[in-house]
Amino acid sequence: MMLGSHRFTLREAAGSMGDFGTLFPLAMGYVIVCGIDPVGMLVMMGLANIITGLAYRLPMPIEPMKVIAISAIAQGWAPETVHVTGFVTGVLWILLSVSGLVGLLAGITTREVTRGIQVALGIMLSIEALKLVSEWWLLGGVSLLVILLLRNSRVAPAALVLVAAGLAVMAADGSLSGLRFQSPRLPSLVLPVPGLAWRGMLGAGFAQLGLTAANAVIATTALISRYWPERTVREKSVALSTGLMNLFSPLFGGMPMCHGSGGLAGQYAFGARTGGANIIEGLLEIAMGVFLGATIMVLFMGFPGAILGAMMLMVGAKLILFARETRLDSSSVPFLVTVAVSVFTNMALGLAAGVLSSVVVRKFGNKPAGGER
Repeated sequence: MMLGSHRFTLREAAGSMGDFGTLFPLAMGYVIVCGIDPVGMLVMMGLANIITGLAYRLPMPIEPMKVIAISAIAQGWAPETVHVTGFVTGVLWILLSVSGLVGLLAGITTREVTRGIQVALGIMLSIEALKLVSEWWLLGGVSLLVILLLRNSRVAPAALVLVAAGLAVMAADGSLSGLRFQSPRLPSLVLPVPGLAWRGMLGAGFAQLGLTAANAVIATTALISRYWPERTVREKSVALSTGLMNLFSPLFGGMPMCHGSGGLAGQYAFGARTGGANIIEGLLEIAMGVFLGATIMVLFMGFPGAILGAMMLMVGAKLILFARETRLDSSSVPFLVTVAVSVFTNMALGLAAGVLSSVVVRKFGNKPAGGER
């Protein structure tokens, strides 16, 4: 079915699940460790997906901000700290967008640096994916075979088959017994606590800015231009949508969110081609939050990691393949620097090192394709 430029097909539905591998573990950690209300988290993510799908008319993943999520989970932040950090981050991204600073950053980020960010993300995703697959090698191997055989199927898209298989495994071992419908509940209003803002921003928020710039803004717009060359999505627009959703989402219990090239690659790999994928995912998340409430953690905790790992490995491999487009000469130095620094430290430092090395190469060596992404 099509409504305008939005498709609502099995492949779009499968594509909407392409980034579940990164969503499930962090969402689970937020609820179990930090005590975030799953209703607010899911409903606000669902609304962000729907609005983004309508606005861009393209797949545009909504993901947890990873630096903030990992720091919050590792340090056991209270929900109030998570929410105010997301709110302040939203304000900063709106300022970066309207001031034009994000466009300036994009302008000095060469194609080689962008490719480096994408390949580094692919390597990191693949490493985490292999850890998940190792939990049950046989199931992981079968899942990879399903992906290869059904990657282009319109009748039985791979992602839908794998999600159904995961639910079947959970039903067989009794894991689904705790998943129950509850009385419908909407998110509650959550006011930011200003006194916690500095702790959150110092602990993870400022570091998140670099990662978001590299992966959620610059690399995502570059991937859109690759997949849909006829469409133009500016970095300023993606930065603004990142700011707006983090300005409103925390007020109703949502987690800090961003876009991401890895999520986009995942959605595209499993069949998403229009904003219909976002709308399908958004409706599913709202329904889970409103009608399943806290019992949704049964699904998050019990879904076979080997299947999620296989899906993540597919996405990681596709991102790593971007390395084929980089020439092995002096112009590839920024690419190699970006990959190495990103993988061994973090993407924010990788972006900075890549941009700096691009300046050095332009000054002393052969000029890379400056500004192209």
